[in-house]
Amino acid sequence: MLSGLGVGRLVVVGSETDACVRSTLHGAFVRGYDVTLVSDAHTTFDKTAWGAPPPDQVIAHTNLYWSRQAAPGRTAGTVATKDVAFDGAS
Repeated sequence: MLSGLGVGRLVVVGSETDACVRSTLHGAFVRGYDVTLVSDAHTTFDKTAWGAPPPDQVIAHTNLYWSRQAAPGRTAGTVATKDVAFDGAS
């Protein structure tokens, strides 16, 4: 559907950083989309009772590794909410 609309870049925000957000990031990237994660607009529930890191660490780690993603012909990265631009600049 997105390719049919001519979409080439996704700006990702959401809940469940360690599940839905990461799946969306990686799924879009491997399908050829440029993907920007809004670094202060995703969150997750506390899953420390099951051995996961605390939410702030999950969020920080996702921001860290997504800011360094690279692939031929594609861009990825993070941007703060205040810097989101829907003109293709962020």
